[in-house]
Amino acid sequence: MKPFVDLTRFINPHNVVVVGASARESSQGRRLYDNLRLHSAIPGKIYPVNPAYQDIGGKTCWPSIRDLPADEIDVALIVVNASLVLDNLKQCVERSIPFAIVMTSGFSEVGEEGRRLEGEIAALCRTTGLHVYGPNCPGFVNVRDRLGMNFSPAFKDDLNSGSIGLATQGGGLGRNLLQGLSFGDGIGLWFSAGNEVDLEIPDFVAHMANDPQIRVIALLMEGVKDGRRLTAALELARARNKPVVVLKIGRSEAGVRAAQSHTASVAGTAAVNSAVFRQFGVTEVGDLDELLAVANLLTRVTSKSGNGLCIYTFSGGTAALAADIAGAAGLPLSTLSPATSSALKKLLPDFANIGNPVDTTADILRNRALSNECLRIVCADPAVGTVLFPIPMDYGDITEDMARGIAEVVAETDTLIVPVWMSRRLGGGFQLLEKAGLLPFLSMSDAIVALSKAISWKPQVSHSRAVADKTEKTAGGTRMVSEAETKAMLHKAGIRIPEGQVAQSVEEAVEHAKQLDFPVVMKVASAQIAHKTEAGGVRLNIASADAVHEAFAAIHESVRRYAPAAVIDGILVEKMLPRGGREVLVGVHRDMAFGLILTFGLGGIFVETIRDVAHRMIPLSQEDARELVRDIKHVEILEGVRGQPPVDFAALEALIVQISDFAWEHRDTLHEMELNPVWVGTTGEGAVPLDALIAFRARQESE
Repeated sequence: MKPFVDLTRFINPHNVVVVGASARESSQGRRLYDNLRLHSAIPGKIYPVNPAYQDIGGKTCWPSIRDLPADEIDVALIVVNASLVLDNLKQCVERSIPFAIVMTSGFSEVGEEGRRLEGEIAALCRTTGLHVYGPNCPGFVNVRDRLGMNFSPAFKDDLNSGSIGLATQGGGLGRNLLQGLSFGDGIGLWFSAGNEVDLEIPDFVAHMANDPQIRVIALLMEGVKDGRRLTAALELARARNKPVVVLKIGRSEAGVRAAQSHTASVAGTAAVNSAVFRQFGVTEVGDLDELLAVANLLTRVTSKSGNGLCIYTFSGGTAALAADIAGAAGLPLSTLSPATSSALKKLLPDFANIGNPVDTTADILRNRALSNECLRIVCADPAVGTVLFPIPMDYGDITEDMARGIAEVVAETDTLIVPVWMSRRLGGGFQLLEKAGLLPFLSMSDAIVALSKAISWKPQVSHSRAVADKTEKTAGGTRMVSEAETKAMLHKAGIRIPEGQVAQSVEEAVEHAKQLDFPVVMKVASAQIAHKTEAGGVRLNIASADAVHEAFAAIHESVRRYAPAAVIDGILVEKMLPRGGREVLVGVHRDMAFGLILTFGLGGIFVETIRDVAHRMIPLSQEDARELVRDIKHVEILEGVRGQPPVDFAALEALIVQISDFAWEHRDTLHEMELNPVWVGTTGEGAVPLDALIAFRARQESE
């Protein structure tokens, strides 16, 4: 593997030469020269080279690199026609100039002749030790030392420095990121190396990994030139505790084509790229705003940030919306300590929500000292690592004062405070937050996504949630029905179930098995054991009387260990259905708003793994059932893959309608119902519930 290049002289050159410097206003050669001469802090000399001029801006202009004075030169910046580039690079070798930036386009990104020229440059680098940055690039910017080896007219205006290191393969989007970080912790170094004929993204990542002034590395990549070098650089960054955030263009066919035409890079396979990024601890993001937001958050994250999220606002509806989005994203909401709740109650109105989310109400908006104190109390809670502060509207002077208060508290705490400015009216409050370096989000969803990627959240244990779950499960005195009783009810309703009987003794079990004709399945019959497999209460493919004896004893022993207090009604002995069927789930539950809902999806082991389900409100028509079955994402498993025949869709749809009718008939008392797995054979073989569970409410409740 090619070693990483020492970029010290490149990052902070003493003397530079501009080949293609121009006196013509607005030309790239003139802007590049002016960025260095007028707007950069170059400690040494800047030599313009162009045979068309004797001087530029009152400074001597030299006809060629060969004609320059004998001073040691660190970097040559080349912006001339592509056909002239190679000769100028050879002159760099003659003058022992170690680095050259080739900004010129017209190389591998445009066709065969360009690829040939680029190949000659690569060969020159390999044989001489010259290092070329580019071609087809906007140059390099060292913001923190005010050095613009770049022809952008915006260089002089984008000088907010910081601890973020940026490497891109294109120029326009990199500039967008620079301008997006105009306040707060900005970009320290920006590498944008275009076609990467010699110096590559891995060289820049490795340099930034070793740079003590860079804390976060952001990458915008259109292609991967050398995956092994890249992963070596990423591993170095991980070893140096430098988080890396990447936006990889080329996740779709259209993106791949655009990337290849732009930088002629190998775009790679999206799934492989993402897998490698995860392997080396890289955070991958989906768009430019996310790249900017996550990089910014990473500069502000502390060791406390992952303790838990608290939503803090002055609007009840906003609090509920934020909690909903955060919950859906799996962000852990903190449980406020009793001391925090008590302190907030003393300061807030009686109708404020003291919990998480915290709704202070709008009453305290006109009292910045009170508002600040409440925010300080929340931030001081050890369980709160991050505070999401949504601001749903612009109240002019009032929200300006609130923004000042947020900035004041941010300066005092190690708790991460993330404001979300939800109004399209970007008033004074927004500007104050922006200038304070807090980079307020404009969307709640964007803020939640960025927080989920920027922070390593610690697991939360919510005892109150566990208690609530237990209360919900026992509310109304629900009565669980055993599998045998459930199947008897289904059979009475005309639903096909496997042949079987409950045995009270091993002798009865043997007799039942012989009547059914081996092989059989044996299962514990107990209303207290919903998950029989977990309890060791299921044995399959019992093919002899001896096997029945063994299974009968093993089931009882396993169940007693799993649930000593469970009442065992017996052992259900059923005829095994033929192999080759596919397993689905049909379930019913009671939704608080819509009443009984039927759920269909892939069953068996797929329930907890793929979680591929679809829902319909009961009662269902035949057409509803047909659409429901085809509404799951992986319906092709039922349609047949790799030569498999399709399942018996007609029987499956008929079963779903039967279950819907059964649930509707018991709509006043039915609490929950699950048939999993349901065995579905091929056309003509039918659909049969293999396991079934019902819970009824002991008393009727209003819908």
